[in-house]
Amino acid sequence: MRRLKPPFGSPRLYLFSDPIRLPDPRAAMERLPPGAVVVARSLAPAMLRDVAAQARRRRLILLVAGDGRLALRFAAGLHLPDRRMATGLLPFLLARHRRRSLMLTVAAHGWAGLARGRRLRADAVVLSPIFATLSHPGAKPLGASRWAALAARAGRRPVVALGGIGPHSVSRVPRRAGGLAAIGGLAAL
Repeated sequence: MRRLKPPFGSPRLYLFSDPIRLPDPRAAMERLPPGAVVVARSLAPAMLRDVAAQARRRRLILLVAGDGRLALRFAAGLHLPDRRMATGLLPFLLARHRRRSLMLTVAAHGWAGLARGRRLRADAVVLSPIFATLSHPGAKPLGASRWAALAARAGRRPVVALGGIGPHSVSRVPRRAGGLAAIGGLAAL
């Protein structure tokens, strides 16, 4: 069965909310171009409702992290974390089978996450951390060369670079990157 191209194409810019570094992504969302992706992580229900409305108004793609049922409630896509359980995955995948407009991304920190993205036929894989990042102090970054080698194993799906991306590092992101993702690097625009 040939996979249909999703109606949203391949977004190139991803903003991740973060409970500590970007608990309220609304100001940063105002500066994103239409078609950019907002990954809502750990937002309170009222905040998520506001973020969903703002995403629709600004023509941004909203992904809810880790909760397929919540994503469906807001007619949003789903981002699957690599290191914590997701809930409501089966209902989301069933709905996605009927409506290709539901985007699915998968987080990866190595080969296992990339393989998961292939199995689930994710629209993109977010591979991190490419560089040292404030979100995970002390974590060993992949570096541009190792990131590129891993990304090459993702098959045909876009691989998005996340981790330590900002004005000082963006030029070192490999050309293979199907997009850029950031928290602080985009929040400070």
